[in-house]
Amino acid sequence: LKVSAKAVYSKYSIEPASPINFGAMIKGTKKSQIVVLENKGMLHFKFCIRQPPEDASASERKSSKEGESAPLAARLSTARKSSSFTQSHLNLGMFTVSPCSGSIGPWGQQKITVDCFAGQEGKCEEQLYIDIPGR
Repeated sequence: LKVSAKAVYSKYSIEPASPINFGAMIKGTKKSQIVVLENKGMLHFKFCIRQPPEDASASERKSSKEGESAPLAARLSTARKSSSFTQSHLNLGMFTVSPCSGSIGPWGQQKITVDCFAGQEGKCEEQLYIDIPGR
């Protein structure tokens, strides 16, 4: 009886690298950018995009260590603070991210749309996390 196994772990890439900068926008306009999450490994994995915990300090939210959630920051001109979550998208201030969860098979990829609606004057900067459990 011959038995064999190969131990591997989830490998992924996020393009473009953080931060996503929408630049200056005219009030009342909308821009979209695409983020590609690619599975570069042999294992199927799930992902979930979420906002950082409210009690996380600024330094914790800005740091990314091996084995933690991958940070994805979005920056723009305007200021508003509100957030809500549904199954298909995440609203955070003036940004909407969709899809905000899913699964990617080996060597597959998922395009994630980040929409920005410049509703108010000012600057807005939010931080989002792409969580890949079990990596």
